[in-house]
Amino acid sequence: MAPPQEHQSESDSSWDAIVVGAGFAGLFMLHRLRGLGMRAVVFEAGGGVGGTWYWNRYPGARCDVESVQYSYQFSAELQQEWDWSEKYATQAEILRYAEHVADRFDLRRDIRFHTRVSAASFDETARLWRIETEDGQRASAPFCVMATGCLSTTNHPRLEGFDDFRGRVLHTGTWPHEPVSFRGSRVGIIGTGSSAIQSIPVIAEEADHLYVFQRTPNYSVPARNAPLDVVERADIKASYPVLRETAARMFSGIVFRYNPDSALAVSDDDRRQEYERRWAHGGVSFMGAFADLLFDRRANETAAAFVRSKISEIVHDPVVADALSPTDIIGCKRLCVDTDYYATFNRPNVTLVDIRGTAIERITPDGVIAKGSEYAVDTLVLATGFDAMTGALNRIDIRGRDGRRLKDKWRDGPRAFLGLSCAGFPNLFTITGPGSPSVLTNMLPSIEQHVEWITACIAHLRNRGLGCIEATDDAEDAWVQHVADVAGGNLRSQCSSWYVGANVPGKPRVFSPYIGGFPQYVRQCEDVVAAGYRGFALS
Repeated sequence: MAPPQEHQSESDSSWDAIVVGAGFAGLFMLHRLRGLGMRAVVFEAGGGVGGTWYWNRYPGARCDVESVQYSYQFSAELQQEWDWSEKYATQAEILRYAEHVADRFDLRRDIRFHTRVSAASFDETARLWRIETEDGQRASAPFCVMATGCLSTTNHPRLEGFDDFRGRVLHTGTWPHEPVSFRGSRVGIIGTGSSAIQSIPVIAEEADHLYVFQRTPNYSVPARNAPLDVVERADIKASYPVLRETAARMFSGIVFRYNPDSALAVSDDDRRQEYERRWAHGGVSFMGAFADLLFDRRANETAAAFVRSKISEIVHDPVVADALSPTDIIGCKRLCVDTDYYATFNRPNVTLVDIRGTAIERITPDGVIAKGSEYAVDTLVLATGFDAMTGALNRIDIRGRDGRRLKDKWRDGPRAFLGLSCAGFPNLFTITGPGSPSVLTNMLPSIEQHVEWITACIAHLRNRGLGCIEATDDAEDAWVQHVADVAGGNLRSQCSSWYVGANVPGKPRVFSPYIGGFPQYVRQCEDVVAAGYRGFALS
C-alpha cells in the first residue's frame, strides 16, 4: 500500500508508477496498482475526483447510458451497496458515486489535486518517465499511465469580437461549481450537440429569452428517464452477474434489445412499428432497431426519416421544425438523448437562429451578430464540445525516445497499438486511447478492460524481471490500418463529426475510435497476450 501523501517530497519524488487523471480510469488504475504492491501517485488538474463528471456541471447534464450499466463491476460489494436513483443518472449523482469509490477504497491520499501535468519525458538511460507539473513539481517512475479521458479538453470557437463581449461567458465543459442563475437573463447558446440538447430545456425554463445558434441540427431521441423504485433496485442487484456477462457480448458493451433484421427486409408498417417501440422505450438503443442502420445508406434513411417525422409532430412551427431536422446520416454523429428538447422550441421565450450554411458573423459587446441581425444577450453559453480523443494528450508535452514529441508523431492523426501503447514511447500506457473502442462503447467496461490489461502487463514484466515494454512500429502500423479499414465499412466514418476531429479547425480528419465492437476488440487484446505480447518489444 502506498505511503501517506505527506511522506513524499512535493518538489521531487520517485514512484513505481505515475497516473495522470483522477476520473473513473485513474481511480481504478490506482486501485489496481496498489493491488500489485506498487507505490503509485495520481496527478489531477481538478479539485476533486470524477474527471468528466467533475467538470461538466451544466444544467441537465446526465449520462446517456443507463446508470446501472455506467458503473464499475470490479467489486461485487460496491455494486450491492450503491443505489442508483434514476434510469439515467445526473452529473451530480455520478460525481457522488466517483467520490464514494475514492473514499471506499481510500484513494484520495495518493492523489495530488489542483496539479496539472505539463510535461512527461522518457529518460532512456534511467528508464524512467520524468513528470513536470505547471506548479513546478517533479516526479519520476518506470511506468506512466495516461488516464486523461477522451472528452476532457474543451473546444472554444474562434469568433471575431469574442473578447469584446461584456456579459457572462460559460462553457458546458468547464461549468462553474457555484449555482448559476439565468433568471432575468437573455441567453445565447452556441452549439446543438449533446450538452446543448441536455441544457437547452433547463435553461429555457428560467431565462427571460434563449437564443439557440444552430450550425448543424442533431438527431435526438427521448431518454424516457424515470426514478428507480425499491423493487427495481433489488432486481438489478440480484441480476448484476448476468447483466455484466451479457454486456460483455454486446457490440457496444451496453445491454439492449438488438434486432438482427434488415430495415429493408420488412414491410413499411412493421418497420414503423419497430421504430415506434424504440422511440417509446427511449435511449441510444434506438439504433439497434435494425442490423443494417450503420452499414446501408438506404436502411439508415428509414430511421432518419422517422426521427424527422417525429420532429415535425412535436414542433408546432413548420419552419422551425424543418430547421431542426437533420438531413445527414443518423448515428453518424453520436446520437443524442433528451428530455423535451424539441418541445422546448414551442416556448415563446426560445428562438432558433439557424446559421446552417453560414456562420456567426461576430460577437459584439452586447450580443451576437448572425445572418445580418444582432441578438442582444447577457450570457453566452458555449456548448461547443471537446478536442476529443487526442486533445488532452496533445496538451501535455509528451516526449519518448530521442526526445520525439507525441504531438509530432500524431501530426497527421493519432497512431497507437490497440489504443494502449505507442511505438517510441516505452512504458507509457493510454487508457481508452485513440484506436480503442472507447467513446463508441459503454466507457466504464472499456476503462476496466484497459486497466486490467495494463495491470496484468506490468505484473508480467515484474514477474519475469523485465523493465520495459514498447509497441513495435510494424504492430502499430498494422493496427492503425486495421482501425481505418473497419471504419471505412461503417457509415459513421462518412460525416463531419468529432469522431474524426471535424469540430476542431486544422485537426487532421482521422476516425479515431475502433469501430469493430467491444467483444472483437477484447479478443484481439487477449490474443496479443496469449501470443507472448505479440506486437510488443519486451526488454
